[in-house]
Amino acid sequence: MKKRYPSTEKIESLTLEHYNENSSSFWEGTKDHDVTENYDCFLSRFPCGKKLDILDFGCGPGRDLLYFSSMGHQPTGLDGSANFCEMARQLSGCDVLHQRFLDLTLPICAFDGVFANAALFHVPGWELPRVLLQISAALRPNGILFMSNPRGEGEGWNGQRYGHYMEYEISEQFLANAGFSVLDYYYRPAGKPLHQQPWLAIVSQRIE
Repeated sequence: MKKRYPSTEKIESLTLEHYNENSSSFWEGTKDHDVTENYDCFLSRFPCGKKLDILDFGCGPGRDLLYFSSMGHQPTGLDGSANFCEMARQLSGCDVLHQRFLDLTLPICAFDGVFANAALFHVPGWELPRVLLQISAALRPNGILFMSNPRGEGEGWNGQRYGHYMEYEISEQFLANAGFSVLDYYYRPAGKPLHQQPWLAIVSQRIE
């Protein structure tokens, strides 16, 4: 019997509705998160001192946009939540694209790197190959993709939000199929045993 998937329209609409309705509390709960390790792992893959064109994929209210801008880079945000886009513009002063993850219109070869922190796990598994190919096309030759996602097995609803949870081996397979080579990966938060590290971070490079 052919597997029946949930409607992608329902997945995006309900997930974005959740974020729009909880945008203020989301900001209060995440604005002080220490993601220095993620910043450092991503930026260390570029020549020191280079000013980068960065796409902050799933930028939320703009915390990471503000950081990259403060470091002298030229970040552009992208989010499906209209509330997040407006918050990110006001906080960072950066350009922010209001685009749903499953309906992207990205410029070709426009970015040195894509920073996707706690974002791509909202893309259902049957759509992820296409989305990764679109991200690859938006990167310049040898561009870097950083992604951090809650790890696990399977996908489905967590309250009003849809999530696709993968361990490293499956994530690496999706990336390889989209033309990326993994450079490094690690689990977060640092310093804890593996069963207390729910986040998987991967830095990969577009293969030419």
